[in-house]
Amino acid sequence: MNVNIAERHELILNKLEEVGSVTVLSLSKEFNVSAVTIRKDLKLLEELNLLFRSNGKAIRKNPYTHEKTVNEKEKIHQKEKNRISVRAAELIKPFDSIILASGTTIIEMAHQIKPIQGMTVLTASLNAALIVSELNNVDVIQLGGVVRKSSASVIGPLGEKMLSEFTCSKLFLGVDGIDLDFGLTTTSSMEASINQAMIKYAQKIIILADSSKFGRKGFGRICGLEDVDQIITDSGIEDSYRDKLIELGIDILVV
Repeated sequence: MNVNIAERHELILNKLEEVGSVTVLSLSKEFNVSAVTIRKDLKLLEELNLLFRSNGKAIRKNPYTHEKTVNEKEKIHQKEKNRISVRAAELIKPFDSIILASGTTIIEMAHQIKPIQGMTVLTASLNAALIVSELNNVDVIQLGGVVRKSSASVIGPLGEKMLSEFTCSKLFLGVDGIDLDFGLTTTSSMEASINQAMIKYAQKIIILADSSKFGRKGFGRICGLEDVDQIITDSGIEDSYRDKLIELGIDILVV
């Protein structure tokens, strides 16, 4: 295909809009130019904030998440988080012992929980603990540790040691990123560590994530997708992502 540089840039962006990602090799073949030329094209388009480069390919959105406070996060995707949290709360059964991790979706879920016979809640979230503690006939255990101010939750070895004393039926975990290759991530390595302990001592791992989290990565890796039993998300999830997760044996609930 013989086109000038401006036309090539427009075609690259159009292709990205259609398929989500393109490789340097495929573009080089399609436009009959060198890989060096395509890399220069992508570098320029990235500098204009029109795409992001990652591992020899270009993608539409920034794959890396950045630290935000709870107050900032709770204003983002509010409707989706509400629907996700309502569905998550419906999964709690009598005599369940559950772990609530941390994050704004977990806090929203805490608001949706109803008193259920014999329920015990362990949580790293200070806000979630206060909310659930108002329910009758529900035992609440606040994990100890260093308070992470940005998420109003605890992290560190004290909380991890406490978790080793329990076995729980379900873990409800919010994440900052879900990548098909890298797995689940959060922006803090210490938060990732306590999340790993939660996974170790829970029988069923349930992820609460709005569709913006797919295809993104945080700094701290929590686990691979093979450790996940269920993901609750919204209808914005791309079909290709949902299908690949189902192929991995993960139950996907779309709300």
